[in-house]
Amino acid sequence: MKPMQIYAFDMNCVGHINHGLWTHPRDTSLSYTDLDYWVDFALTAERGKLDGIFLADIVGVYDVYKGSPETSIRTGAQIPVNDPIIPLSAMAYVTKHLGFGVTVNTTYEPPFLFARRMSTLDHLTKGRIGWNIVTGYLDSAARSMGMERQPDHDARYDAAEEYLEVVYKLWEGSWDDDAVRRDKMGGLFADPSKVRAVRHEGSHYRMDGIHLSEPSPQRTPLLFQAGASARGQDFAARHAECVFIASPTPQGAKPMTDALRQRAVDFGRRADDLSILNLITVVVGRTEMEAEDRLEDYRRHASVEASLAHYSSSIGIDLSKFGMDEPIEQKTTNAQQAALAAVTGKSSGKPAMTPRQIIDQMVLGSRQKPMVGSPEQIADRLQVWVEKGGIDGFNLARTVAPESLRDFIDLVVPVLQERGLFKADYAEGTLREKLFGRGDGRLPESHPAAAFRHRI
Repeated sequence: MKPMQIYAFDMNCVGHINHGLWTHPRDTSLSYTDLDYWVDFALTAERGKLDGIFLADIVGVYDVYKGSPETSIRTGAQIPVNDPIIPLSAMAYVTKHLGFGVTVNTTYEPPFLFARRMSTLDHLTKGRIGWNIVTGYLDSAARSMGMERQPDHDARYDAAEEYLEVVYKLWEGSWDDDAVRRDKMGGLFADPSKVRAVRHEGSHYRMDGIHLSEPSPQRTPLLFQAGASARGQDFAARHAECVFIASPTPQGAKPMTDALRQRAVDFGRRADDLSILNLITVVVGRTEMEAEDRLEDYRRHASVEASLAHYSSSIGIDLSKFGMDEPIEQKTTNAQQAALAAVTGKSSGKPAMTPRQIIDQMVLGSRQKPMVGSPEQIADRLQVWVEKGGIDGFNLARTVAPESLRDFIDLVVPVLQERGLFKADYAEGTLREKLFGRGDGRLPESHPAAAFRHRI
């Protein structure tokens, strides 16, 4: 079995996935506005040889629950939330190998300016930057951007397809590899004959301009995606290199991973062009009893109310309007289709869930139950996940920060390394080269972006 990949999953706010744990006396996430907090986070992740840090983001507020953002604001449920890109330069400066995945929404970011921002980060990180492509799911975000409501689910993906075409043209085709000369004696910085404007006129975007950045180490950043709907999985299979899923069991993950890889092949890519990572939460102790004690300690600080506010916006249904034992049978919304299908039973064939059943699974203020045990038990379960679930690794959500990450690194990582399940040290090269172990840091020819490279 090849070594698994592990990312530390976080967000530039006090409350990410496991809601309410910012109230724990040992949690330091109230310092999220302090750059030292993020620098320490990066140093810890690299000390543990993690593949990267993945920063989620939203550009709206959770205001579906009780028809108001009041619950989210009061409990710190991903509000306030700062820009995830800003801390990355400092985090990259203090590390050498750690990768960085950052979420940016195609619906609200102009592609021309976004392409420059990512090229700049790719330069400053020496090729360690990745982009998590999202299309959004919050009407509050659309209203904040001057729209009445967000576009329909599939229409957002249609626009994202064109958005990617635009940025691929900028990253891959505007500058030739040998355009930049840096000839001090001749006074020639770049050869104009090897630089060209990108002209695009489509249904959603129009552009006529030269990419403002010279070619960066990866040109196109490593591409992440987490779409779980049928449309989202098609999008991921066509474009993504790392795909995030959130299956509760390895058995549930296997059909999804098999389908994603087959879809990639159908699009002319290789099955191993996709690295698939499952979301996990880990509570580890030196012994099983210590881990269980820690879980109970954490549970006292978890916020079910914050999680219900998050969940309501995720599925586009106000859960406060349902009785505790009333099935949630609404079938269509314009929010996250996979999350809605899981709640209503559409994806599993099981009866629709009730608010009480949802609350029962919110052990740490999250919709996902944590993995709890000794280092050896956690390592056993991670190995089963890889072997039975067909995944390549994990997106590790935090609980109490930075304690949970330090515990994982100090207790679980050495066991994984002893078993040959996790790398002992980093490989050289860009983030893409480290993860896939091949190529020159560029996207392979089988990727759709390659079609926009300038050919002589």
